[in-house]
Amino acid sequence: MSDILCITNRGLCREDFLSRMEKLAKAKPGGIILREKDLSPQEYLLLARQVMDICRTYEVSCILHTHTEVALSLGATALHLPLPLLVKLSPKERKSFSCLGVSCHSVEDALLAESLDCTYITAGHVFDTACKKGIPGRGLDFLREICQKISIPVYGLGGITPQNSKSVNKAGAAGICIMSSAMTCKEPEEYLKEFL
Repeated sequence: MSDILCITNRGLCREDFLSRMEKLAKAKPGGIILREKDLSPQEYLLLARQVMDICRTYEVSCILHTHTEVALSLGATALHLPLPLLVKLSPKERKSFSCLGVSCHSVEDALLAESLDCTYITAGHVFDTACKKGIPGRGLDFLREICQKISIPVYGLGGITPQNSKSVNKAGAAGICIMSSAMTCKEPEEYLKEFL
């Protein structure tokens, strides 16, 4: 995986969502996490099929989110889950995905995720972000501690910009996640280059 994962949020998107997906995939991030938690499984299935096709065209990993049954039915190889859903998966279900990620908010979460066959985690939120209004970021020390305690890749999440992304990497993270800016930036291809 490259060092940037783009997380989707249709509610923030200012243009046709699939057009935005095409622009993001063309920008070649390490992956696109299709995180549309408000959709029913059937609605998610229809959207996932289209986004997976776009990602396949640009050879970008499409990481489905939350809907394990949909991911299995589509033969998806990548899935990202909240921790409470991950712990409910059987070992066989976990092994169905060559890329299995989980959202972590503590060292304990991260250690559990690693023990449950995850191939990466997201850790956040690192910096203050509008998505978590009024809840202060956990900071770089939080991120550093997680990176030191586990051996799988950690992606920092929350309030990450081209200006502070290097500090996330210096804390030991394998990469970063972006959501709001991925959905709203003018030109995704140019924007992702700002993180280099």
